[in-house]
Amino acid sequence: MRPIGLVFTLCLMLAPLITEAQQTGKIQTIGYLSPATPRNPLDEAFERSLEALGWLQNQNLRFERRYAEGRNDALPSLAAELVQLNVDLLVAWSPAGAVAAKRATSQLPVVFLAVGDPVAFGLVSSVARPGGNLTGISFDAAVDTYAKGLQLLKEAVPALTRVALLLTSGPRTEIGRQTMASAARELKLELHEVVVATPAELDVAVRKAKDQGAQGLYIWPSGLTLSSGKRLSALALANRLPSIHPFRESAVAGGLLSYAPSLTDIAGRGAVYVDKILRGARPADLPVEQPTKFELVINLKTAKALGLTIPQTLLLRADQVIE
Repeated sequence: MRPIGLVFTLCLMLAPLITEAQQTGKIQTIGYLSPATPRNPLDEAFERSLEALGWLQNQNLRFERRYAEGRNDALPSLAAELVQLNVDLLVAWSPAGAVAAKRATSQLPVVFLAVGDPVAFGLVSSVARPGGNLTGISFDAAVDTYAKGLQLLKEAVPALTRVALLLTSGPRTEIGRQTMASAARELKLELHEVVVATPAELDVAVRKAKDQGAQGLYIWPSGLTLSSGKRLSALALANRLPSIHPFRESAVAGGLLSYAPSLTDIAGRGAVYVDKILRGARPADLPVEQPTKFELVINLKTAKALGLTIPQTLLLRADQVIE
C-alpha cells in the first residue's frame, strides 16, 4: 500500500477514537450563584467535593461565579447573566438565589442549596418528585425547626420575655412565620419583627431592636444573614442581646447559640447532585434531599461576656461548646 493510502486508512480507523476522546474531554461549565462574598469556605467545600468525584477545574470543569454579597436585589440580574453565558448547569445558594435561578431559566438544570421549603417557594412540585429543571438540598426538615431555635434561646435565657426576629426582605414562607408566632405564644414570648434589605441596614436594625426593648435576637436564615454572620454576632454582643443563629459559623464567630444543619455537608451533597446531572441524570428525577442532623453550638465565651450561666441540661445536649 502506498504511504498516502496507509495514512488515509489509519485516519479512518482512528476517527471514532478521536471523536470519543474529544467528547470525554469536554469541559463542563457551572454557573455558581452565591448570596455571600467571594471565595468563602462553602465555595471551597463544594469544590473539594467535586474534585473527589473526578471533576477538576480547568481539566473537565470550569466555574463562572457571581456573588451578591448580601444583596438579594442583585441576584436576579446575576442569575440572568449566568444563563446568557450558556453554562451547562446552575448552582444557586439560598431561597432568593434559587428563586432568581428559576425565573432566569426553565431549560438549564439548577441545583439549589440551603433552601428552607422548596415546595412553598414554588421551586419544585414535591420533594419526592421535583418535576422540573430544579432539584437540590433543602435547609430544614420541617417548619418546627425554627420553633426549636426559639425554644433553645428561651432555655438558655429563662428570664427572656421579648425577642426581636431579624428577617430579610426577599422570598420567605408565611408558614415559617406562623410557626414562630405559635411557638412564641407557647413560650410566653413577645416576638417583634425587624426587616432589613441590605447589609448596610444591620447596625441600625439591631440597635433599634434593643431600643424597643428586645432582650434577645433570633436571626432568620437567608443569604444576607449568612454573608453577615460574623457582623451580626458582633452587633448582638455589642448591644448585649443573647442571639441564636441559623448557621454554626455565626456561633463560632461570637453568637451565643446556633441550631442548624451543616452548610459544609449541604455543599458536599450538592456536589453529588451536580455530578449526577453532569453525567446524564435529570433534575426532575432526583428527589430533594433534606438535612437529617441539626447541630447545636453554644459559645460560652459570649455567655460569660453577657453575664449568662447556660443551664447544664442545655450544655449536655450541645454538639459543640466553645470555651
